[in-house]
Parts: sequence; C-alpha cells; structure tokens
Amino acid sequence: MRTPELIDQVRATMVLLIGSADELRDLDQVLGDGDLGITISAGAQAVIDVLTDAESIHEPSEMVKACAKVFANANPSTMAALVAGGLLAGSKAWAGREDIDVAAAAAFLQAAADNISHRGKSHVGDKTILDAMVPAAQALAQCPPGQDPLEAAIAAAAEAVVSTRDLQSRRGRASWLQDRSIGLQDPGATAFLRALEAWRDAASGTTGPRAAVVGD
Repeated sequence: MRTPELIDQVRATMVLLIGSADELRDLDQVLGDGDLGITISAGAQAVIDVLTDAESIHEPSEMVKACAKVFANANPSTMAALVAGGLLAGSKAWAGREDIDVAAAAAFLQAAADNISHRGKSHVGDKTILDAMVPAAQALAQCPPGQDPLEAAIAAAAEAVVSTRDLQSRRGRASWLQDRSIGLQDPGATAFLRALEAWRDAASGTTGPRAAVVGD
C-alpha cells in the first residue's frame, strides 16, 4: 500500500472508529476515568482533518508522524500521549519505505507496542492496550501462507480482549480498583481491537463482525 492509498485507508478507518466512542466511554467509566471515548473520537477526527489536505505528505512515515502530532494535541490524556508515542516509534520502522506490506505492518505494530510498554512501564498481562497489540503484531508476522493476515490479527486481538476480563489492572487509574477490576474488559485493548475491525471494514466497504462485546 503506497502513500495515497494509505492516506485514504486511514481516513476511512478513523471515520468508522469514531462510531465506537460510546462503547469505549462506557467501558472506561467502569474501569478508568471515562475519557477514552473522547480521546478516541477527538484524536480520530484530528487525523481525518490533517489527512484531508495531504498533498505535502509523500511517504508513509511522514503520514504517521503527522497523525501522531495531531492525535496527541487533540486531547491531553495519558492514552493520547502513549498512542502518539507509539505511532512515532512505528513511523521509524517505515523510514525510507514507499510501499507498506504485511511485514512492514507487523514491524510497525511491534515498534509501537514496545514504545508504549517502555513509556507506560507496562507489559502484556497488566491489562492494557498491549494485551491486544502484541498478539496482533505476532499474528501478522507469523500468519501462514493462504490465510488472511488481517483476520488473523483481529482474531488474536479479540481473544486477548476477552482474556483481559480475567486479569487485574496493574497500570493507570484502573489499578486503583485492585481485584475489583477482575471480570471487566480492558477499554484500551478494546479500542485497539475496534481500530483493527474499522481498518478491515474500511478496506472492504462492508461491516464485518465485531468481537468481544462486554456481556458476551
């Protein structure tokens, strides 16, 4: 996927992702401070706006850097800062690339996850966005020939999101709940899953299944 196509795909994905804002708000009101829906919707809209007039963007890494900047500035939340930092780290994996393939996407996700882990002092199992990001990156990188890498990533993230219900939150405001956080689905991991599903739906032009809804 080259830059013009990538820009169109990201914009369409962000339009669809905004539709998950209410769900993410509701999840975050139970487990966090309730601002995740605003963070996602404001950040997504900022990305849409910056990519609407993007003639000066010629490389995928430049596009990601522009998205990271506006996402961080759209809302002064910890999640916005972590996501923006992850995007900037991912952009380095695309430096000098003109065409993004599955391997590049996997490298991007892994670099972003590593940065979020370092900056947020968190790891897989701490009940954060990483619990969905890392399995998705691994699924992309290890997808066998003949299988759809994106569907493999979505399946891995969906399974991980469900598994977060059994975990105790160890980072952020959710950690204040201690063992009361067990049984609740992590909002950040769910947001990442919804972003993957939005990417799929934007690419296909149809709405696919939405996984791991609370109460399933």
